[in-house]
Amino acid sequence: MSSKTKKGEILLEINGLKIQGFSDEKWHDIVNGVDICLRRGEVMGLIGESGAGKSTLGLAAMGYTQPGCRITDGQIKFDGVDLARLKENEKRKYWGSRMTYVAQSAAASFNPAHRLIKQTTASAIRSGFKEAGEAYKDAKELYQTLNLPDPNYIGDRYPHQVSGGQLQRVMTAMAMSPRPDLIIFDEPTTALDVTTQVEVLSSMRAIVEEFNTAAIYITHDLAVVAQMADFIKVLRYGDEVEEAPTRDMLKNPKEEYTKSLWSVRALEKEIIAPQAPILEIRDLDAAYGTAKVLHKINISVPRGSTVAVVGESGSGKSTAARVITGLLPQISGKVIFEEADLPPKLADRTKEQKRRIQMIYQMADTAMNPRQTVREIIGRPLEFYLGMTGAKKESRVLDLLEMIELDGRFLDRLPSELSGGQKQRICIARALAAEPDFVICDEVTSALDQIVQEGILKLLMRLQKDLNLTYLFITHDISTVKAISDQVVVMNLGKVVEQGTKVEVFSPPHPPYTDLLLSSVPEMDPDWLTNLNSERSGV
Repeated sequence: MSSKTKKGEILLEINGLKIQGFSDEKWHDIVNGVDICLRRGEVMGLIGESGAGKSTLGLAAMGYTQPGCRITDGQIKFDGVDLARLKENEKRKYWGSRMTYVAQSAAASFNPAHRLIKQTTASAIRSGFKEAGEAYKDAKELYQTLNLPDPNYIGDRYPHQVSGGQLQRVMTAMAMSPRPDLIIFDEPTTALDVTTQVEVLSSMRAIVEEFNTAAIYITHDLAVVAQMADFIKVLRYGDEVEEAPTRDMLKNPKEEYTKSLWSVRALEKEIIAPQAPILEIRDLDAAYGTAKVLHKINISVPRGSTVAVVGESGSGKSTAARVITGLLPQISGKVIFEEADLPPKLADRTKEQKRRIQMIYQMADTAMNPRQTVREIIGRPLEFYLGMTGAKKESRVLDLLEMIELDGRFLDRLPSELSGGQKQRICIARALAAEPDFVICDEVTSALDQIVQEGILKLLMRLQKDLNLTYLFITHDISTVKAISDQVVVMNLGKVVEQGTKVEVFSPPHPPYTDLLLSSVPEMDPDWLTNLNSERSGV
């Protein structure tokens, strides 16, 4: 166990690190001679688009490489010990005790069969850092520090019994339990809504400062990294682009690539004049079992427009989408499409009704059959809805690929052979194959880096213009709403709080909940989170 030394001493020193990955029967360079110097108590922000090597480098800082990867050169000195030269069993003495990891998806990182407190304390107990009783007491104190509700008893719950934001904070408590010297945060707030993100960021920052822990914070969100990092390193294709203290980097990025990352946030759609509604939701109630989720909601979607639905997790956004698609029949109220009532149950709808309303899902990974090729994925709705077969179907698949800015080289690829952005484009093509009038986009950019996000949003806007599509765009990302929407619906606790044009909703005065949402959107200012917390606490 380390004896914590004073802040400012070098903890992690990486020199000339090179890593290769194995694919297509050969080894490829994925990290090309990167250097890192991290001192105790410092937080380094690691940014770049998908495929830059951020997560690979973050894991390598612990001396770990994923299956199919290997370290080919360089040093990884942790507290003076070169991890790159240690055997696996020797490195394991460091993992889970002196260095810990907070993953992007907390839900996938917990064992659903064990209570939270047992998982929180496992590393601390196993490493001999604390006895079970002491570890449990400490875990409850960490829950309190991380602003978790009911800190003395929340650990008795199972992972499925808490929200995504709460689970992310429990994972941070798990990482802090053995009092590590180094924590790797790998996109820990990507899937969280803005209000939850503020809570999680504040909690993580406070606990890193309190325990003098060094951290590497991996993200593609520049405004988030500005709140967490003392300095920022930019990666691209495994190469180091530049590094600078956070304030200097935000004010004056030197490299063109870094400047391009900064400029992505400026995208904004030209607002169109409203037309007659293509879809209306009237006095809609919906429930899961006995738990009522939607309460008399009313939403109108003009033809050819983009209506963004925003709100925290649990506000009812995705539930409304499920009702529109017929996956969840409403208790009462109506869904009216093209001036005709839609049957509540999907099974009762005609093939034509199903064809005209399509959905693009949040997780492209799980929305596609991993055993089907791109040709099969896009071809299936062509055959099912439009009766296309043979050469005609093949030609249309190629047309759709061209429409989403891909080509015939992708026809025989499986989802596992595609990048995150390419997968989402294939999901868009599959929805378009049905030739719909109305498309529900459910958090379609949430897991993508900002450059890929911009590409997807530009694609959606172009397709809307070319094909006269209408979008219901569900998101918790306010910057995306500002970029793509014509009208905005704000939801909270299953009710519509506010709706109107983008200009109306984003112009003050706001209802209290809308004000909370808008004030929780991170800004490219390192003092933003500090100032926000001071303002909210009345300091």
